Amino acid sequence: MLEKTGIPTKEDIAGVTPSAERRGRGPVAVIECYQGIPCNPCYTSCRFGAIKEFEDINDRPELDFDKCTGCGQCVVNCPGLSIFIVDESYSDKEALIKMPYEFLPLPEEGNFVTALNREGAPVCRARVVKVQNAKHQDRTPVVTLAVPKEYSMEVRFFNIEDCYSDNTYVCRCEELTMGELRELIRMGYRTVDEIKRISRAGMGPCQGRTCRQLIMQELAKATGQEMKDMPMTTFRPPVKTIKLGALLGGGKDE
Repeated sequence: MLEKTGIPTKEDIAGVTPSAERRGRGPVAVIECYQGIPCNPCYTSCRFGAIKEFEDINDRPELDFDKCTGCGQCVVNCPGLSIFIVDESYSDKEALIKMPYEFLPLPEEGNFVTALNREGAPVCRARVVKVQNAKHQDRTPVVTLAVPKEYSMEVRFFNIEDCYSDNTYVCRCEELTMGELRELIRMGYRTVDEIKRISRAGMGPCQGRTCRQLIMQELAKATGQEMKDMPMTTFRPPVKTIKLGALLGGGKDE
């Protein structure tokens, strides 16, 4: 799957994930380097011996989680931008994630951004806690985000725009804003189907492919449910946009 989509499998991720107990003790690196390539700056930059010495330059890095202090030097020196620092000891409800960010403009501390998962899909709203861009980082800024603790092993990037503000369009097809969605939830609408019936969200040309997950996330947050427990909306064919010719059928001359 990784070679075809660029997205690691659950098994890939599990193989590099520190235990919940270790993540709860303080900052620790998560090295999401899933293929053998000739690269070892993470090892040479680690001053604490937490990354084991490579027997071959093509080896994947192996991290001793107990030796790792979460200093973040490997985050700056990784050419593949594949190392993150996770700290679940930050607060009872939030975790910190340090990540490399080689884009301009840089976010400002205190601003809110949209946290994304490994597939680039929105996950939650995140707060920018710190932006590090010192000369020794060699043009690889490091951004620290505060996210809900349950997303600490899911969030791996962010959109600098705050897609969770009230003025953001959740459903661009039917022009439903986040503020309007939150007002519907306050009025008592508690499922995606109920939101769809009252607002037409998910009934436009994209058939909910853009807005469905955002609506479910907001409902889950308001109702205290987990995403995996949220009831899905009703699907009716066709579930995606198709050409009329596919429905009409027939030969070329018909």
